[in-house]
Amino acid sequence: MKIMGIDPGLANTGWGLIESVSGYSAELIDCGCLNTPPGVSFSERLNMLYKKSLELSEKFSPDEVAVEKLFFAKNTKTAMQVAHARGVIMLAFHHCRKNIEEYTPLEIKQAVVGYGRADKNQVKFMVRNFLSLSSMPGPDHVSDALAAALCHLTCRKTKKILGEE
Repeated sequence: MKIMGIDPGLANTGWGLIESVSGYSAELIDCGCLNTPPGVSFSERLNMLYKKSLELSEKFSPDEVAVEKLFFAKNTKTAMQVAHARGVIMLAFHHCRKNIEEYTPLEIKQAVVGYGRADKNQVKFMVRNFLSLSSMPGPDHVSDALAAALCHLTCRKTKKILGEE
């Protein structure tokens, strides 16, 4: 099973594709960051994210997609922009008929680190260990996307054990 994790953002959207190997292990297939230039109109940046998301879906054909939910307490303007970006990214994968699951940052950290208030370095460390990587791919958006994919894998396996799937 191939799972694509997405850490949405207007300027930088991290993505990571893993494949479930056996048990709770997974392998990294590929990862990267979708970037949009700041000098372009907001609507064009959203269009770029939509098209790039479609390309990712077509190129890698993930079985399922895990998207990080928004959690902002300070900057409303930034939150709204990320919400729009997140929406077009989810729409693109929906148009490609992909099953999309959403997880809060707390759920992702809980699943990957075992502690919902873990910091970025703890998340990176565990992602690197779970995927047996010699170094962590950057930037932070990429490690967050990989953590979302690993969270989804863990949740799927838990549901299977509990007979909910």
